[in-house]
Amino acid sequence: VQLQASGGGLVQAGGSLRLSCAASGRTFSTYVMSWFRQAPGKEREFVGGINWSGDITFYSGSVKGRFTISRDNADNTVYLQMNSLKPEDTAVYYCASRNGRIQIATTPQEYNSWGQGTQVTVSS
Repeated sequence: VQLQASGGGLVQAGGSLRLSCAASGRTFSTYVMSWFRQAPGKEREFVGGINWSGDITFYSGSVKGRFTISRDNADNTVYLQMNSLKPEDTAVYYCASRNGRIQIATTPQEYNSWGQGTQVTVSS
């Protein structure tokens, strides 16, 4: 599957952004989808993931309650709604897919395909 992330930008602290990740192919609904982020000088970290049907989500502690991940299987798209943004959320955000419908893995090595990344910058 090929992934294309979009929606990043510059926003003030406390603001919101919605990222989108469009996937190619007919098997989108068979993948677990997740978002990761990578700040300069830091390792890529898990943000949140969603199972194939969209009824199970899992978030990192740093974004839980502020970010919401969702998916539209009819449109082959996964979203990341980011609210109450903080300067420490500044990073390049990547969407990723993983074979399998249920298990939301949290390490990058367990994902097969990656989008190109979209920059999110939160100013204080």
